[in-house]
Amino acid sequence: MTFSKLNRSTATMTKARTPDSVVPFSGLCATCLDGCPGLCEVGKSAYRAKETLYPQPFGTTTSASEKDYPVDLSHFNIMGTAVGAKGIEADSDKAIFPAVNIETEIGSEHKIKLKNPIVIAGMGSTNVAANNWDHLAAGAAISGVAIVIGENICGMDPHVEIKDGKVVHSPALKARVKAFQNWYNGYGCIAVQANVEDTGLGVQEYALEKLGVTAVELKWGQGAKDIGGEVKLNTLERAMQLKNRGYIVLPNPLEADVQAAFKAGAFKEFERHSRIGMVTRESFMARVDELRAKGAKHIFLKTGAYRAADLARAVKFASDAKLDLLTVDGAGGGTGMSPWRMMNEWGLPTVYIQALLVKYLDKLAAKGAYIPPVAIAGGFTLEDQMFKGFALGAPYIKAIGMARSPLTAAMVGKTIGNQIKEGKLAGEAAKYGDTLEKVFMLTSDVKKMTGDRFEELPVGAIGVYSYFERLAQGLKQFMCGARKFSLEHITRDDLCALTREAAEITGIKYIMDHDAEEAEAILEG
Repeated sequence: MTFSKLNRSTATMTKARTPDSVVPFSGLCATCLDGCPGLCEVGKSAYRAKETLYPQPFGTTTSASEKDYPVDLSHFNIMGTAVGAKGIEADSDKAIFPAVNIETEIGSEHKIKLKNPIVIAGMGSTNVAANNWDHLAAGAAISGVAIVIGENICGMDPHVEIKDGKVVHSPALKARVKAFQNWYNGYGCIAVQANVEDTGLGVQEYALEKLGVTAVELKWGQGAKDIGGEVKLNTLERAMQLKNRGYIVLPNPLEADVQAAFKAGAFKEFERHSRIGMVTRESFMARVDELRAKGAKHIFLKTGAYRAADLARAVKFASDAKLDLLTVDGAGGGTGMSPWRMMNEWGLPTVYIQALLVKYLDKLAAKGAYIPPVAIAGGFTLEDQMFKGFALGAPYIKAIGMARSPLTAAMVGKTIGNQIKEGKLAGEAAKYGDTLEKVFMLTSDVKKMTGDRFEELPVGAIGVYSYFERLAQGLKQFMCGARKFSLEHITRDDLCALTREAAEITGIKYIMDHDAEEAEAILEG
């Protein structure tokens, strides 16, 4: 079993001086040499201090845990069958994989249709999200998926207008919303998330009343970390601006000695941190009522990889408030700036938290309680994982939450598309040609969809659309092999556990016990 590497990682741009001889429980070289320039995290911390807490270089990367958990989705296999079909006539000419229906719905009273069963989880004020948002949001819209605008957009907006402590105009948030709305085609939705600072600023009220938004998300946390959102600031003026808006900024840019140290080049970035929320049932229910009174048609809750009791609270509160979506995010990754060791060493990993989630939802369902639509997130990137996510959480999972992988598709699509437009395409993509049509194989589909507006489409959106279309066909193929022709027919029985431990944790049958009774009956018949 491989756990995360202590004291060195490409994420923090650190390494061991003696990589073949490292103490496993400390991560230090077996022989720490007097005279070493400080290559590992401990050594680099001696001169860069808390800067080494975070993945580098900030603003152009996303990061995820290197920890190999004892049980993950690879410890389950998908079960196919040679018999029958669910959701379609058992006819070989009809039960073909293109006929599989992967559309889904979220929402309670007002339904939101998703063409692909995906929710792009909230990405907030980090540079990597901001720099790629137009491509990501447009790609989400033409793909028919839901996307959530993350925290701190208004608070970080240099041009935001605030009156009496509330947002009255935010060009940054308005632009993010429009990036999706401009390409909306009847599927999916865009939701605006809020943390402690956002709630105080009235961000969601502003979005509902001024920007045509109908969906909002309450944020308790995420899988990457169990503290508030963080970004870095590379100018003194920006740091002072956000400090004056009430954010936690380290070191304090209003202090004269800190200003002098920054100007002297002792450090090049300030840290901006968000406050942690304080959840109570009373305040939660009151906030839901407030948002509905302000016109919210859809209210979501996003919770992170907290301890089991907090998951139970999320499930119960979402049920009692009749929310439209509950997104549960397992430990391990993130799209922004999370402390690296925290990413590796905190929280409930995806398989474990989903096993508990099913247990808690089963308990509420047995009582006849309202069960909200649920999205599961935490390291999902490809179609086999999607199938396993639906099956492991059946019948409750309605969508798969993703963030890093759609952002990767947007960044790659943007990079290649811009190189093509500039006549500078190089590398792997160049072997396919030198035009959008030759390199992006689904360009014609996107052109047909967007018509005369194609040239206005952010080029990275083609990358997002192409990635999601790959996932769609791959998922359909797995579902066809399992003879499940729509998502509601996927069950926990469509998986087997490859290890006894995986079976014990989740209740999924061990591979050698799977179908045991049915097989015996067939042989005895």
